[in-house]
Amino acid sequence: MTRLAAGDEWDGFAIGERLHSGGMADLYRVQYANGRPDPGFGMVMKVPRMGGGEGAENLVGFEVEQQMLQSLHGPHVPRFVAAGDLARLPYLVMEYVQGRTLQQIMESGEARQPEEIARLGRGLARAAHSLHGQNAVHLDLKPANAIFRDNGGCVLLDFGLSWHAHYPDLLAEEMRVAIGSPPWIAPEQVVGVRGDPRSDVFAIGVILYEMATGELPFGEPQTKGGMRQRLWMDPAPPRALRPEIPEWLQEVILRCLEPEAAMRYASAAHLAFDLAHPAQVRVTGRGRRTVGTRWTTHFKRWVKAAGMHYQPSPLPVTRIEDAPIVMVAVPHEDVTDATLYSLRQAVQRSLGIRPGARLACVTVVSGTDPTAAGTAADESALHRHHMEQLRLWARGIATEDRQVSFHVLEDSDVARALLGYAETNHVSLIVLGAATHGLAMRRWIPTIPARVASEAPCSVLLVKQASPFRLLADPEPA
Repeated sequence: MTRLAAGDEWDGFAIGERLHSGGMADLYRVQYANGRPDPGFGMVMKVPRMGGGEGAENLVGFEVEQQMLQSLHGPHVPRFVAAGDLARLPYLVMEYVQGRTLQQIMESGEARQPEEIARLGRGLARAAHSLHGQNAVHLDLKPANAIFRDNGGCVLLDFGLSWHAHYPDLLAEEMRVAIGSPPWIAPEQVVGVRGDPRSDVFAIGVILYEMATGELPFGEPQTKGGMRQRLWMDPAPPRALRPEIPEWLQEVILRCLEPEAAMRYASAAHLAFDLAHPAQVRVTGRGRRTVGTRWTTHFKRWVKAAGMHYQPSPLPVTRIEDAPIVMVAVPHEDVTDATLYSLRQAVQRSLGIRPGARLACVTVVSGTDPTAAGTAADESALHRHHMEQLRLWARGIATEDRQVSFHVLEDSDVARALLGYAETNHVSLIVLGAATHGLAMRRWIPTIPARVASEAPCSVLLVKQASPFRLLADPEPA
């Protein structure tokens, strides 16, 4: 193959230093040649290695990554610049992402405390959710393939094993199974099923487990039989290795690592939500375990896995739509029973047609709240009061079989707080009361519902109050 060196020019790019030389590709810093201005960010050229009998595999991965980078967008993927001619020299030029890989962060020892593990895992989950929302699945998430910018944002790298619903699956056409990195590969990938976004959730669970315990949950198997064990086996509970790990974190990790995809988080957004709100995680026996799963349970799973027929996954976007995060904004000032009743009914209907949805009940306490006295003790009591009011309001909603959380936000700008919460937590639907006052002023001063509806990053359901008590009116005379 053609090898590049610093000082060379190729297809209008001036080759700089070689940043990395691995078994799959070489990476070079590049800039435009002949004085052409750069695009406003640093660039790197990735050239697949074609020698040593690995050319065909590397070339397929190059084609996949070329497809992916040109179709994906957003802050969680490098920006695409150019691609080379396969007949001459295959290469990809993309944004050079400044930051540290998750592998470097983990090796530094910084990712040991639960709060830091949750922050990093949350960044990974949000980046993965961004891909899934574009009908793509990474399928090779590992610490070396995630880089964190200085501002905390996560960028995913190396899409050579990825899957996209809008393109042929070149790797599947090669008729190979268990495509991926053995420590992080999901059970369904082991048997050749690609395209399920919950495979990325499993990989994030492996990463969280390693950050929490310093160990890989399934080791580094080198054989197909070794990788198949994760179809029925649980890893040792993290708290058995580090008793100080909080129960909520173990609950999150082990839920990600469930052998059956249906038992994991329904979407990466749900995972990010729990990592952002650990106090709201519903801890089950899974989070409290300190001993491994009994061999009889593993045996039953082995029998079940042996006869299981894995089906292709629905489109990632379809799966996200089936498991949305529904947010209801519950007011606490100048609110009537009719408004609260109408909101409750609207939420009940919305959840009824979305069986996989989770519900976030939110109220915003502004700086002008007349019940706030100003001291820390008063603020804590106020917070508890509003949390209890949210729980009382939600009692009329059938929530036994779904995840429900309660959140009290503090902000003098109510609309800003609601919009920020919705964007940060990947909310799919906001339910809130429609304004019934201030109509004459709306042209100049938007009401809170009008502002939320116009600026929200998702769908908004505005609910007009409809009191049920009118049904009790005196009957018409005969």
